Amino acid sequence: MNFTILEFNGEADHVHALIEYPPKLSISQITNSLKGVSSRRYGQAGYKKPHKEALWSPSYFAISVGGAPLEVLKEYIKNQSRPGRTGLASH
Repeated sequence: MNFTILEFNGEADHVHALIEYPPKLSISQITNSLKGVSSRRYGQAGYKKPHKEALWSPSYFAISVGGAPLEVLKEYIKNQSRPGRTGLASH
């Protein structure tokens, strides 16, 4: 697929990713690709799935950030693993 992950970080129960992609790709295609590849690599690395059904839930949340400064978004994602840091208001 033709997309670029500009920033990535996560917490215990979800991940944040800043992704640049062409308009011909749908968000569901990108999400399915990321979930599929990461699930395979997780298993290949010898990890056991935390749930019997699947590594990922079938749901996801996506938001458009067109016009927002990329550096602000990258900082927001980088800070997600730090307890007590929430929202862009802290920047």
